[in-house]
Amino acid sequence: MPPPLTASPALLAELRQTMERVSSKRRRREVLPFGIASVDVALPSGGLALGAVHEISESGVRGAQAAVAPLFAAGILARIGGPVLWCLHSRDLFAPALARVGLHPDRVIYCETWKDSQILPAMEDGLRHRGLAGVVGELVRLPLTPSRRLQLAAEDSGVVALVIRRSSQHLEETNAAFSRWRVSPSPSAANQPLELGRARWNVELLRCRGAEPHSWLLEACNAKGRLSVPADVRDGSRPAEEQERASA
Repeated sequence: MPPPLTASPALLAELRQTMERVSSKRRRREVLPFGIASVDVALPSGGLALGAVHEISESGVRGAQAAVAPLFAAGILARIGGPVLWCLHSRDLFAPALARVGLHPDRVIYCETWKDSQILPAMEDGLRHRGLAGVVGELVRLPLTPSRRLQLAAEDSGVVALVIRRSSQHLEETNAAFSRWRVSPSPSAANQPLELGRARWNVELLRCRGAEPHSWLLEACNAKGRLSVPADVRDGSRPAEEQERASA
């Protein structure tokens, strides 16, 4: 039988200091509240964790090429000061649409990266710049190891990373993202005949560290990037059986 391993006092002290630094970083993680009670109460510390990686996908047959997921991301970043690094998968990002949800095109740095192998290192480099409001990457896949690298970079700088999935495949793959969201359009309510009401989105929190899955019916981001609860819905939360049907 091999002799038991022993650690020197100096090595143990270094290990304790490392654990304290990691724990301290986690305690200091800031959040961005959505400003909707039913959403914020469902999230750890009352909001979207900054200094973390969040995945966003859109449901539907053409969901990977649809616009709600990018608008959801833009609405989040509209409420954080500073420039945004947006790593593109293709040239289909419509700047005026971003402006309508509060993210002015002058704030966006467009990084023309067409493949995951180009987008991932660009995102990682961007996440090391503390002055950015956030980094967006349009990815087909987000495997475990690259997601860990992004998460570590985000934790170190405090910059939030939003990954928009550009393929309906591999959405269930395991990775280190802090949370996983799915958004999709929902019929709006017209106030008057022949009048379109404010757009509505189904917003689903599929997975999140320290939180349970949940879903809400919300009105789309306004010109300041803020979601809201429809007037004819109590708090935006969807009944459990409806959540199950939506997730099926």
